Amino acid sequence: MISLQIKDIKSFMNRLLLQPDFDAFLLVEGTVTTSNTFHIDGHIKPDYYSKEEQEALGLMNRRFSLWQEIRPFCLELIKGKRTPLNFRFTFQLSPGNTEKLLKQTESVFSIQDINGLVLNIHYDSAGLFCTTAVSLSLFTMDKSLERSWDQMVQKFLLRQNIAFTLL
Repeated sequence: MISLQIKDIKSFMNRLLLQPDFDAFLLVEGTVTTSNTFHIDGHIKPDYYSKEEQEALGLMNRRFSLWQEIRPFCLELIKGKRTPLNFRFTFQLSPGNTEKLLKQTESVFSIQDINGLVLNIHYDSAGLFCTTAVSLSLFTMDKSLERSWDQMVQKFLLRQNIAFTLL
């Protein structure tokens, strides 16, 4: 697990809310506090959709919404003249991208071992921070997956030209 402080908040927010940079991440949950506090549960509610809609939208094998599906609502909550008091988003790497990471790093872990590779984004008066986490379905002292995920997040941010300080 690492914590990163984002140096240019405005640039990061542009990439988060207006660009597709984070769109492939799954949104587990989010909270935005402006004049009220808004909670977002990223769990997909299959009963809302017909079977045909689920298939057409690619929801059959997903537990969480993609950030690209929720981003417009969050933009509406955050945009404006006033800065939010705070917000927090919990992203998870998609199963497909998790499998790619496992292959690229020649990991000893399987997709079944992993509950989630998580990226937490938190903003408040102290600044904007990203924190990584790994949730496994088994106990291990092996931290290789955690190190790989931490490195991947840092490379991802650098590719997006997002400057940060490792805390």
